Amino acid sequence: MPKEFVYLEDIESSIQKDLRYLSDKNFIGKPIDGYQNNCVIVSKETAIALKKVQTILLEKGYSLKVFDTYRPQQAVDHFVRWAKVLNDTLMKSEYYPNVPKSELFNQGYIASKSGHTRGSTVDLTIVDVQTQKELDMGSPYDFFGVESHPFYSKISKNQKENRMLLRKVMLENGFKPYENEWWHFTLRNEPFPNTYFNFVVE
Repeated sequence: MPKEFVYLEDIESSIQKDLRYLSDKNFIGKPIDGYQNNCVIVSKETAIALKKVQTILLEKGYSLKVFDTYRPQQAVDHFVRWAKVLNDTLMKSEYYPNVPKSELFNQGYIASKSGHTRGSTVDLTIVDVQTQKELDMGSPYDFFGVESHPFYSKISKNQKENRMLLRKVMLENGFKPYENEWWHFTLRNEPFPNTYFNFVVE
């Protein structure tokens, strides 16, 4: 691991984690190449910004929960290989029921390069500390469809408010959003804007 990267728990141990690509609870349905340990790795600057977000949320009775942060290039390569095997649709009904697998590249859900590999992009949500339940965001994490666009209109008022709570606190602490996924944010002044790392998550 490069010295400019840190384990998030060393900077802010209260942030929760649910590393989907370490498990089979993801759109492929099996653990992803490059994930070998249940730890969250990010650039140091990203960790400091997330700590600020967490401090604000804790005061409101909430916590961040991280699904994915740094993602090695070998994991992205695994996604690309999977996307080309059109008959492997084990998790289609859960993650991409309305998108043909053959369209995942064209519609931008799978790409050969990912901002995650640069170490300053995060996928996350908010948890109610008291109930330990994730706030209802109107679509699950990693759901491929318009339902996951941040401003998708056909969700409830409460779901919209939950999305905007996450978006507002992330934007106010140095992150920029992604137009297709309510959970996806990148540090505005990321330290490695052109470097795609491939060290394993361990």
